[in-house]
Amino acid sequence: MCLVAFAINASARWPLVIAANRDEFLNRPTQPLDRWQTPQGQDIISGRDLRAGGTWLGMTPGGRVAFLTNVREAQPQAAPRSRGELVTRWLEETGDANAFARAIKQNAAAWGGFNLVLGDVQRNAWSWITNKPAASAMQVQPLQPGVYGLSNAALNTPWPKTVALQSVLAACLDATEADALQDSLWAALANPERAPRERLPATGVSLEREEALSSAFVDFPEHAYGTRSSTVLLASAADRVDGTQRWQVQLEERTHLHNSRPPHRACLSLCLQTTA
Repeated sequence: MCLVAFAINASARWPLVIAANRDEFLNRPTQPLDRWQTPQGQDIISGRDLRAGGTWLGMTPGGRVAFLTNVREAQPQAAPRSRGELVTRWLEETGDANAFARAIKQNAAAWGGFNLVLGDVQRNAWSWITNKPAASAMQVQPLQPGVYGLSNAALNTPWPKTVALQSVLAACLDATEADALQDSLWAALANPERAPRERLPATGVSLEREEALSSAFVDFPEHAYGTRSSTVLLASAADRVDGTQRWQVQLEERTHLHNSRPPHRACLSLCLQTTA
Protein backbone atom coordinates (compact mmCIF):
# COMPACT_ATOMS: atom_id res chain seq x y z
CA MET A 1 0.00 0.00 0.00
CA CYS A 2 1.37 3.36 -0.93
CA LEU A 3 -1.20 5.94 0.11
CA VAL A 4 -3.55 6.05 3.07
CA ALA A 5 -5.49 8.66 5.03
CA PHE A 6 -7.18 7.64 8.24
CA ALA A 7 -9.25 9.27 10.96
CA ILE A 8 -9.21 7.89 14.50
CA ASN A 9 -11.94 9.11 16.83
CA ALA A 10 -11.96 12.45 15.01
CA SER A 11 -15.75 12.30 14.62
CA ALA A 12 -18.41 11.04 17.01
CA ARG A 13 -20.46 9.86 14.04
CA TRP A 14 -17.58 8.18 12.20
CA PRO A 15 -15.05 6.93 14.82
CA LEU A 16 -12.84 5.17 12.27
CA VAL A 17 -12.35 5.93 8.59
CA ILE A 18 -9.58 4.55 6.38
CA ALA A 19 -9.08 5.36 2.69
CA ALA A 20 -6.16 3.62 1.00
CA ASN A 21 -4.56 2.75 -2.31
CA ARG A 22 -2.26 -0.23 -2.73
CA ASP A 23 0.35 0.20 -5.48
CA GLU A 24 2.07 -2.90 -6.77
CA PHE A 25 3.39 -4.62 -9.88
CA LEU A 26 0.49 -5.64 -12.08
CA ASN A 27 1.53 -9.28 -12.34
CA ARG A 28 1.76 -9.93 -8.58
CA PRO A 29 -0.93 -12.52 -7.74
CA THR A 30 -3.51 -11.16 -5.34
CA GLN A 31 -6.69 -12.41 -3.69
CA PRO A 32 -9.41 -9.72 -3.38
CA LEU A 33 -11.05 -8.75 -0.10
CA ASP A 34 -12.63 -11.68 1.68
CA ARG A 35 -12.96 -13.30 5.08
CA TRP A 36 -10.37 -16.04 5.52
CA GLN A 37 -8.61 -17.96 8.27
CA THR A 38 -4.94 -18.25 9.10
CA PRO A 39 -3.31 -21.63 9.90
CA GLN A 40 -3.53 -20.58 13.56
CA GLY A 41 -7.31 -20.30 13.25
CA GLN A 42 -7.62 -16.49 13.28
CA ASP A 43 -10.39 -15.01 11.13
CA ILE A 44 -9.11 -12.09 9.06
CA ILE A 45 -10.94 -9.71 6.74
CA SER A 46 -8.57 -8.52 4.03
CA GLY A 47 -7.18 -9.02 0.58
CA ARG A 48 -4.16 -11.29 0.30
CA ASP A 49 -0.81 -11.34 -1.41
CA LEU A 50 -0.76 -14.82 -2.92
CA ARG A 51 2.99 -14.74 -3.52
CA ALA A 52 4.08 -14.16 0.08
CA GLY A 53 0.86 -14.84 1.97
CA GLY A 54 0.48 -11.58 3.87
CA THR A 55 -1.73 -8.54 3.43
CA TRP A 56 -1.47 -4.75 3.26
CA LEU A 57 -4.61 -3.86 5.21
CA GLY A 58 -6.77 -6.08 7.37
CA MET A 59 -8.89 -6.41 10.46
CA THR A 60 -10.32 -9.11 12.68
CA PRO A 61 -13.94 -9.52 13.79
CA GLY A 62 -12.71 -8.64 17.28
CA GLY A 63 -11.49 -5.19 16.22
CA ARG A 64 -7.74 -5.47 15.66
CA VAL A 65 -6.67 -3.45 12.62
CA ALA A 66 -3.38 -3.02 10.76
CA PHE A 67 -2.13 -1.53 7.53
CA LEU A 68 1.25 -0.66 6.09
CA THR A 69 3.24 1.12 3.42
CA ASN A 70 6.82 0.61 2.37
CA VAL A 71 9.46 3.36 2.64
CA ARG A 72 10.71 4.65 -0.70
CA GLU A 73 14.47 4.37 -1.11
CA ALA A 74 16.71 5.18 -4.05
CA GLN A 75 18.44 1.79 -3.82
CA PRO A 76 16.25 -0.55 -1.76
CA GLN A 77 17.91 -3.67 -0.48
CA ALA A 78 16.29 -7.02 -1.12
CA ALA A 79 14.55 -8.19 2.06
CA PRO A 80 14.19 -11.87 2.93
CA ARG A 81 10.69 -11.47 4.40
CA SER A 82 7.49 -9.86 3.16
CA ARG A 83 6.22 -6.77 4.95
CA GLY A 84 2.68 -8.10 4.62
CA GLU A 85 3.59 -10.72 7.19
CA LEU A 86 3.68 -7.97 9.82
CA VAL A 87 0.02 -7.11 9.31
CA THR A 88 -1.07 -10.74 9.61
CA ARG A 89 1.13 -11.23 12.66
CA TRP A 90 -0.50 -8.30 14.49
CA LEU A 91 -3.97 -9.57 13.65
CA GLU A 92 -3.13 -12.99 15.06
CA GLU A 93 -1.70 -11.70 18.34
CA THR A 94 -3.30 -10.16 21.42
CA GLY A 95 -0.57 -7.94 22.88
CA ASP A 96 -0.13 -4.20 22.53
CA ALA A 97 1.99 -2.23 20.05
CA ASN A 98 5.00 -1.87 22.36
CA ALA A 99 5.19 -5.63 22.90
CA PHE A 100 4.83 -6.16 19.15
CA ALA A 101 7.66 -3.72 18.40
CA ARG A 102 9.95 -5.36 20.95
CA ALA A 103 9.27 -8.77 19.41
CA ILE A 104 10.23 -7.71 15.88
CA LYS A 105 12.98 -5.20 16.65
CA GLN A 106 15.85 -7.69 16.59
CA ASN A 107 15.00 -8.72 13.02
CA ALA A 108 13.33 -5.51 11.82
CA ALA A 109 15.64 -5.12 8.81
CA ALA A 110 14.46 -8.48 7.48
CA TRP A 111 11.26 -6.86 6.21
CA GLY A 112 12.76 -3.85 4.45
CA GLY A 113 11.64 -0.30 5.19
CA PHE A 114 8.08 -0.11 6.49
CA ASN A 115 5.45 2.09 8.06
CA LEU A 116 2.98 0.05 10.10
CA VAL A 117 -0.18 1.37 11.75
CA LEU A 118 -1.59 -0.88 14.45
CA GLY A 119 -5.02 -0.49 16.00
CA ASP A 120 -6.99 -2.23 18.73
CA VAL A 121 -10.56 -0.99 18.90
CA GLN A 122 -11.26 -2.72 22.20
CA ARG A 123 -8.30 -1.00 23.89
CA ASN A 124 -8.90 2.25 22.00
CA ALA A 125 -5.19 2.14 21.20
CA TRP A 126 -3.44 3.11 17.96
CA SER A 127 0.25 3.34 17.11
CA TRP A 128 2.56 4.01 14.18
CA ILE A 129 5.69 1.88 13.97
CA THR A 130 8.57 2.31 11.55
CA ASN A 131 12.01 0.77 11.15
CA LYS A 132 13.34 3.84 9.33
CA PRO A 133 15.63 5.67 9.30
CA ALA A 134 17.40 2.93 11.30
CA ALA A 135 16.05 -0.48 12.23
CA SER A 136 18.24 -0.47 15.32
CA ALA A 137 16.24 2.49 16.66
CA MET A 138 12.72 1.43 15.78
CA GLN A 139 10.19 4.19 16.40
CA VAL A 140 6.85 3.56 18.12
CA GLN A 141 4.49 6.53 18.26
CA PRO A 142 1.09 6.34 19.99
CA LEU A 143 -1.60 8.06 17.92
CA GLN A 144 -4.07 10.46 19.47
CA PRO A 145 -7.51 11.21 17.98
CA GLY A 146 -7.07 12.97 14.66
CA VAL A 147 -6.72 12.71 10.89
CA TYR A 148 -3.46 11.30 9.53
CA GLY A 149 -1.81 10.82 6.16
CA LEU A 150 0.78 8.24 5.15
CA SER A 151 2.56 7.37 1.94
CA ASN A 152 6.09 6.06 1.41
CA ALA A 153 7.75 8.37 3.92
CA ALA A 154 7.22 9.09 7.62
CA LEU A 155 3.74 9.67 9.04
CA ASN A 156 2.21 13.00 7.93
CA THR A 157 5.08 13.80 5.55
CA PRO A 158 3.47 16.51 3.36
CA TRP A 159 3.76 14.93 -0.07
CA PRO A 160 1.13 16.47 -2.39
CA LYS A 161 -1.00 13.35 -2.78
CA THR A 162 -0.85 12.62 0.95
CA VAL A 163 -1.95 16.14 1.88
CA ALA A 164 -4.72 16.06 -0.72
CA LEU A 165 -6.24 12.78 0.49
CA GLN A 166 -5.86 13.77 4.14
CA SER A 167 -7.64 17.06 3.44
CA VAL A 168 -10.53 15.35 1.66
CA LEU A 169 -10.97 12.96 4.56
CA ALA A 170 -10.92 15.76 7.13
CA ALA A 171 -13.53 17.71 5.15
CA CYS A 172 -15.93 14.79 4.75
CA LEU A 173 -16.09 13.88 8.41
CA ASP A 174 -18.92 16.41 8.66
CA ALA A 175 -21.05 14.30 6.32
CA THR A 176 -24.26 12.98 7.82
CA GLU A 177 -24.72 10.21 5.24
CA ALA A 178 -22.31 7.37 4.58
CA ASP A 179 -22.81 7.51 0.81
CA ALA A 180 -21.67 11.14 0.60
CA LEU A 181 -18.56 10.46 2.68
CA GLN A 182 -17.62 7.36 0.71
CA ASP A 183 -18.21 9.03 -2.67
CA SER A 184 -15.77 11.81 -1.76
CA LEU A 185 -13.11 9.32 -0.71
CA TRP A 186 -13.52 7.13 -3.80
CA ALA A 187 -13.12 10.19 -6.02
CA ALA A 188 -9.96 11.25 -4.18
CA LEU A 189 -8.44 7.76 -4.39
CA ALA A 190 -9.15 7.64 -8.15
CA ASN A 191 -7.45 10.97 -8.89
CA PRO A 192 -4.80 10.40 -11.62
CA GLU A 193 -3.42 13.96 -11.54
CA ARG A 194 0.32 14.10 -11.02
CA ALA A 195 2.01 16.74 -8.90
CA PRO A 196 3.88 19.57 -10.63
CA ARG A 197 7.64 19.06 -10.74
CA GLU A 198 8.35 21.85 -8.28
CA ARG A 199 6.28 20.04 -5.62
CA LEU A 200 7.72 16.55 -6.10
CA PRO A 201 9.56 15.00 -3.16
CA ALA A 202 13.22 14.16 -3.63
CA THR A 203 13.58 10.51 -2.62
CA GLY A 204 16.54 9.60 -4.81
CA VAL A 205 14.59 7.86 -7.58
CA SER A 206 14.46 9.12 -11.17
CA LEU A 207 12.33 12.14 -12.07
CA GLU A 208 10.21 9.93 -14.34
CA ARG A 209 9.42 7.61 -11.45
CA GLU A 210 8.90 10.45 -8.98
CA GLU A 211 6.31 11.97 -11.32
CA ALA A 212 4.55 8.68 -12.01
CA LEU A 213 4.21 7.92 -8.29
CA SER A 214 3.02 11.42 -7.35
CA SER A 215 -0.65 10.84 -8.17
CA ALA A 216 -3.13 9.26 -5.81
CA PHE A 217 -4.06 6.72 -8.49
CA VAL A 218 -0.84 5.46 -10.05
CA ASP A 219 -0.73 4.26 -13.65
CA PHE A 220 2.84 3.46 -14.69
CA PRO A 221 2.51 1.06 -17.65
CA GLU A 222 6.15 1.50 -18.67
CA HIS A 223 7.04 -0.48 -15.55
CA ALA A 224 3.89 -2.64 -15.42
CA TYR A 225 3.11 -0.97 -12.10
CA GLY A 226 0.19 0.93 -10.65
CA THR A 227 -2.64 1.12 -8.16
CA ARG A 228 -3.91 -2.42 -7.81
CA SER A 229 -6.68 -1.82 -5.30
CA SER A 230 -8.48 0.92 -3.39
CA THR A 231 -10.08 0.38 0.00
CA VAL A 232 -12.51 2.40 2.09
CA LEU A 233 -13.30 1.33 5.65
CA LEU A 234 -16.06 3.24 7.40
CA ALA A 235 -17.14 2.66 10.99
CA SER A 236 -20.34 4.34 12.13
CA ALA A 237 -21.17 4.65 15.81
CA ALA A 238 -24.55 3.49 17.05
CA ASP A 239 -26.10 3.67 20.52
CA ARG A 240 -24.10 3.26 23.70
CA VAL A 241 -25.53 1.09 26.48
CA ASP A 242 -23.81 0.47 29.85
CA GLY A 243 -20.52 1.87 28.58
CA THR A 244 -20.53 -0.31 25.47
CA GLN A 245 -20.85 1.18 22.00
CA ARG A 246 -21.71 -0.65 18.82
CA TRP A 247 -19.83 0.13 15.61
CA GLN A 248 -21.18 -0.86 12.23
CA VAL A 249 -18.18 -1.35 9.95
CA GLN A 250 -18.42 -1.28 6.16
CA LEU A 251 -15.38 -2.37 4.21
CA GLU A 252 -15.19 -2.11 0.43
CA GLU A 253 -12.29 -2.90 -1.88
CA ARG A 254 -12.08 -2.11 -5.59
CA THR A 255 -9.53 -4.15 -7.53
CA HIS A 256 -8.28 -2.25 -10.58
CA LEU A 257 -7.58 -4.24 -13.72
CA HIS A 258 -5.80 -1.44 -15.67
CA ASN A 259 -7.78 -2.07 -18.81
CA SER A 260 -11.16 -0.96 -20.13
CA ARG A 261 -13.08 -3.18 -17.73
CA PRO A 262 -14.52 -1.72 -14.50
CA PRO A 263 -12.85 -2.64 -11.20
CA HIS A 264 -13.86 -5.74 -9.30
CA ARG A 265 -15.76 -4.78 -6.15
CA ALA A 266 -15.91 -6.70 -2.87
CA CYS A 267 -17.86 -5.54 0.18
CA LEU A 268 -18.06 -6.90 3.72
CA SER A 269 -19.65 -5.57 6.88
CA LEU A 270 -19.52 -6.49 10.56
CA CYS A 271 -20.63 -5.22 13.93
CA LEU A 272 -18.11 -4.44 16.69
CA GLN A 273 -18.81 -4.01 20.35
CA THR A 274 -16.39 -1.60 21.97
CA THR A 275 -15.91 0.10 25.30
CA ALA A 276 -13.93 2.90 23.63
